[in-house]
Amino acid sequence: MSVTATIHQEQYQTLLDTPSGIFIADEHIEVGGTQKGMNPHELLLGSLASCTAITLRMYANRKEWPLDSVQVNVNITVEADATKGTIFERSIQLNGNLSAEQKERLLYIANRCPIHKILSGALHIETNLNNGI
Repeated sequence: MSVTATIHQEQYQTLLDTPSGIFIADEHIEVGGTQKGMNPHELLLGSLASCTAITLRMYANRKEWPLDSVQVNVNITVEADATKGTIFERSIQLNGNLSAEQKERLLYIANRCPIHKILSGALHIETNLNNGI
């Protein structure tokens, strides 16, 4: 799986070419962007929030549990003290006639969504420079 980001002269509108389609990332107007798409931090938070919601929906559907809707809110705090790292705060609201046991199980499942596992594991970013045209 890969995503290619391309930026030309319009600041800071960036085209994200993915197997699912082409999306726009941008920056907020206050920092010089055109705000035509989510900024990189919002994309990261959206990845965790949407993956959590989708994972919970899939699980509840398989179990045929009465989960009407899920709302996931994610905030990020980048600590100035590098030893504290980056903190993702995720709040999950489950709507439906669920038992306490079902809610606990869904909380357990939320921590197993693929993006959660990626962000919780060891990360290594390898970067190389390709020669352009």
